[in-house]
Amino acid sequence: MPISFLIIGVVMASKEILFRDAENALLDSYGVNAFNLRAMEDYLPKKAFKAMKDTIEKGKPLPFGIEDDVAKGMTEWAISKGATHYTHWFLPLTGTTAEKHDSFINPKGSSGAVLSFKGSQLIQGEPDASSFPSGGLRATFEARGYTAWDPTSPAFLKYMNEGPTLCIPTAFASYTGEALDKKTPLLRSMEALSTSVRRFIKVFDGSVGETKAFATLGVEQEYFLVDREIYLARPDLIQMGRTLFGRTPAKHQQMDDHYFGSIKRRVLAFMNDVDRECWKLGIPAKTRHNEVSPAQFEIAPVFEELNLSVDHNMMLMQILKETAESHGLVALLHEKPFAGVNGSGKHNNWSLSDPSGNNMLEPGNSPHENAKFLAVLGAIIRGVDKYSRLLRSVVASAGNDHRLGANEAPPAIISIFLGDQLTDIIEQIEKGSASTSKAKDVMKLGVTSLPDLPKDVTDRNRTSPFAFTGNKFEFRAVGSAQSCAGPNVVLNTIVAESLDEITDVLEKAGSKTEMNELLHKQLTYIVKKHKRILFNGDNYSKEWALEAEKRGLPNIKSTYDALSAIISKESVELFTKYRVLSETELKSRYNIYTESYETIVSMEGECALNMVKTMYLPSVCDHLRSLAETINSMKHLGDTKSLKALSENLKFISSLTADAYDGASKLEKALAKGKPKEILKEMSALRASIDALEGEVDDALWPVPKYKDLLFVY
Repeated sequence: MPISFLIIGVVMASKEILFRDAENALLDSYGVNAFNLRAMEDYLPKKAFKAMKDTIEKGKPLPFGIEDDVAKGMTEWAISKGATHYTHWFLPLTGTTAEKHDSFINPKGSSGAVLSFKGSQLIQGEPDASSFPSGGLRATFEARGYTAWDPTSPAFLKYMNEGPTLCIPTAFASYTGEALDKKTPLLRSMEALSTSVRRFIKVFDGSVGETKAFATLGVEQEYFLVDREIYLARPDLIQMGRTLFGRTPAKHQQMDDHYFGSIKRRVLAFMNDVDRECWKLGIPAKTRHNEVSPAQFEIAPVFEELNLSVDHNMMLMQILKETAESHGLVALLHEKPFAGVNGSGKHNNWSLSDPSGNNMLEPGNSPHENAKFLAVLGAIIRGVDKYSRLLRSVVASAGNDHRLGANEAPPAIISIFLGDQLTDIIEQIEKGSASTSKAKDVMKLGVTSLPDLPKDVTDRNRTSPFAFTGNKFEFRAVGSAQSCAGPNVVLNTIVAESLDEITDVLEKAGSKTEMNELLHKQLTYIVKKHKRILFNGDNYSKEWALEAEKRGLPNIKSTYDALSAIISKESVELFTKYRVLSETELKSRYNIYTESYETIVSMEGECALNMVKTMYLPSVCDHLRSLAETINSMKHLGDTKSLKALSENLKFISSLTADAYDGASKLEKALAKGKPKEILKEMSALRASIDALEGEVDDALWPVPKYKDLLFVY
């Protein structure tokens, strides 16, 4: 063999070895910081491992007495990686995560101490519940609460500078057994949905196995990045997570050049670290890119089982914040940190799997012939229309109010986008029967070297709040700072009820032929009654708002108005029927979310007033004094033209300043009254004056960084 070929062969072989080493290192790191099935197999006895696997994969109850084996294996795994403490990690009604750390160290008389963690400590913890919001469920002096281990969500290691802490996902309940968290209702709704799906499947197939049915979720998370030093000079960003003042710069997102643009090195380094931290925890981070607004980005994972996906998204938000800090950045998760540019959402991609793991929202090649798919589609249409007010309420927040309906996000009108193919089938069902489906086409690009592309049967609608996107529904109205638990509790429960209504009818059939006839009648009834919720057009248009009003669809623009749906008669009946939330638990959530909204608006008003009084107006007065001194010093020059222009400018700025002083006074009075609507109104008027002054005052005197710094220096 010639030497040259031998060298090439050696080089190619070495490249192959390097590739395999890198590939193995990457794959081996995936889930390394999660006590998942791979770790369990190494650290648990075979019996305990099988029991955990059956619980996680099949939804089987965990056998009594297995907790000591799991606790022992979990502790050995965590300590081997340097952990000294553990915590029950839970999702209180604050919308964030909570943790109380305890060490593994237990004193052992005069002989020192031992490291131990018992099964009883694994399955139950006792945190102080008095300072968590309960909405009237518990009095402050009634402090006892319980955390309960969720074995379906893997424990994980949270790394800080001094070493890892073992975090055990748990539910959180009061002494009376009422849910004080977001996980408990989510798990209840998942069980209700599984029961309804299994009953539905049994009607079609005659039998159903022991495995649970389950919803899946993929969460697209949007966020902003700003330089930390610039951030620290903005009291509104520090305290409220959004800018309460700020003039839109000359260039922002008009050119659409940031969206999917080349990622800057500093941001890419941050994203690389985020991905690695996610992968270590078993979070399947997949996609990353620049979003529409300057300084805005998105990360999206692969679909997972719903409960795990919700936990992973809460972990992801923490990873974004902590990783940003290590890069001298700050990750902003607020829905509207900057006025005049796009805000951030969290796209809730929801789908449904049968007990065999098949996606029940997969239309197949002939959707009109797929009876199960059409029935599930009908159930979703019914549920979304009947409970549109409830769906609006679970995405309501002070932050999301600034985003929804702003021609950058779905409007406050809940509607469903189905696309051309499914809309055509729905119209056929309404008229009599569905006999055809629109076929996929091929897109020819007109360039010989480019391949023909298979064209989807429908376009995408980015303005729709609830859009079918091929094999799932994308609920786009969820806010970027919100937990996905609430929206999915509602989705699971309304679909469970709708499937049960369809199954009630189908169970009366004496034969397959009769069942098909009953299904057709039921689908026709659903389409005729609930078709008002279907809309494939531009949800941003004024015409749609008018059309939606004619159809009787609610257009609830504020959180204050939206939250009442939580305690409506139909909501109480729905959630109590499926044992997802009791009437008392629903009322507590209404009280918590209403109080939270009022508190946030009040805090924003106080922050805005303080900034105006102590920062903006003193700086404006400095500028006015400097301008007045300049005018006086120029009078002896006799330049009347310049003096006139300067005097007019002084008069104009003085007028804006007077407006700002007046606005501050009105905001102060509104804050004293404590009515959110009035506070927001006066904040908006005051902002208009301050933002106008920003365009007039000496840049060197302006007391805080401007949008041009926040949006372009990162």
